[in-house]
Amino acid sequence: MTNAITLVVADDHPLLLKGLIDELKAYNYSILATAENGAQALDKIMQFQPVIAILDEEMPMLTGFEIIKKCKEQNIATKFIILTSHKEKAFVYKAKTLEISGYIIKDEPFQELHKCIQSVRMGVPYFSTLFSDVFENEVAPQLKKIKLLSPSERTILRLVAQEKSSKEIGVLLSVSNRTVEKHRANIIAKLGLVAATDALLLWTKEHREFLENI
Repeated sequence: MTNAITLVVADDHPLLLKGLIDELKAYNYSILATAENGAQALDKIMQFQPVIAILDEEMPMLTGFEIIKKCKEQNIATKFIILTSHKEKAFVYKAKTLEISGYIIKDEPFQELHKCIQSVRMGVPYFSTLFSDVFENEVAPQLKKIKLLSPSERTILRLVAQEKSSKEIGVLLSVSNRTVEKHRANIIAKLGLVAATDALLLWTKEHREFLENI
């Protein structure tokens, strides 16, 4: 029964939050608390430890992802559903690395969120079709390419992200400039990039989230 599923719901837009709460109440969900910023949401989740927390991603003080990370560090058993307008691969990748239970796009019908809640309650993650498409077509291929990189190449890629020149990287790693350039060429080839002076730097800026876990 839906009233056996306790919820904490957070969104920093009051009208959107009210509309969401009205829809959830119409389905007889038990709402323990609501929040309009990330700090409030974290406090309510810690206090009530609901079965599920439904979180907007972008909120003042703490984002949805930051809340989830803090709760996991405290071993809170609550399951998390992100309800957001973001469809970019960086957000999709972050959601996957946090192993959240659900990700629903805000412009989808409420029925999708209802399905997600019911699925998560049964222990089965539920993601928007758009989320799954972005992961399969944009995120997964990049992760597959990253796995081809050697440990040395991954180190150099992280240093490129810090906007270090080949000369600076060589000094830091105690290798020749020629060795660094060879590694850069190999990285460009493995990532399937067009060989250009700023190709790697542009890639790191676009895939900054990916670099946290390589």
